[in-house]
Amino acid sequence: QVQLVESGGGLVQAGGSLRLSCAASASIFSIIAMGWNRQARGKQRELVAQLTSGGRTNYADFVKGRFTISRDNAKNTVYLQMNDLKPEDTAVYYCNFITTLNGIWGQGTQVTVSS
Repeated sequence: QVQLVESGGGLVQAGGSLRLSCAASASIFSIIAMGWNRQARGKQRELVAQLTSGGRTNYADFVKGRFTISRDNAKNTVYLQMNDLKPEDTAVYYCNFITTLNGIWGQGTQVTVSS
């Protein structure tokens, strides 16, 4: 079974940057979209950014202009570059791949932004 492994989370001061990576353990076929979601403590999981197989991007309003999603197809990896981080960005960040058959989720990586 293919697994997604996130990395790159950590503790950063407000205004700082982090780059999250999400690597698939094997090639995944028929991908419709790749994305990042986040869940803050006590809140529901929410979409942060999504990248379709056709190259279209979709960002939540609260990250527009600060976060960028990208991918490396050869490495089966999706990235999330996060700049100008704010304390309210503190959450567990999850990547997911949506295929024609199912959706695959990673285990999550913690991002903590101090004020």
